[in-house]
Amino acid sequence: MAFIYRVIRAAMLDAAVYEEVEADRSALWQAATVVLLSSLAAGLGAAGIQGPAVTTQVAISAIALVTWTAWAMLVLQVGARYMPEPRTRADIGQLLRTVGFAAAPGLFQVFAMQPPLAIPVFVVSWLWMFAAMVIAIRQALDYRGTGRAIAVTAVGFGLVLALVVVISVLLGPTLET
Repeated sequence: MAFIYRVIRAAMLDAAVYEEVEADRSALWQAATVVLLSSLAAGLGAAGIQGPAVTTQVAISAIALVTWTAWAMLVLQVGARYMPEPRTRADIGQLLRTVGFAAAPGLFQVFAMQPPLAIPVFVVSWLWMFAAMVIAIRQALDYRGTGRAIAVTAVGFGLVLALVVVISVLLGPTLET
């Protein structure tokens, strides 16, 4: 029950829960569970856009998981190495626990299975996850304000988005005229 309560609080953007999981070394498996479930929700929700093909849902789930992992690693590098504040002290475990719980709003992506709701659900979920990631970064990297956390989150997101576009162009289907 404590796990579900943490997930709800993380989705509600409760900064205290991000501090709590940052300090709780045993919460890593919980954070990983949130990320896995959020990735699965993205795959299931993709049925509202791509149709019910299981292979597509599995591929979307895998892409969501890889994208989240890349975003988390980029945020750690950008936030702790290139944009730290004097009191920034974070290890990879602290960051993975906090940003793992920031994936909690992604659980709502499962509601994108209904075609008329698909695009709005994904857009709202992604914006909500971005906001959760900002709070997680602010807490994990001990930033005094939110501005730096927004910048770190946006830079990480921009780099991941660029990576996804490049991979899509390289591995996507070719168009014939």
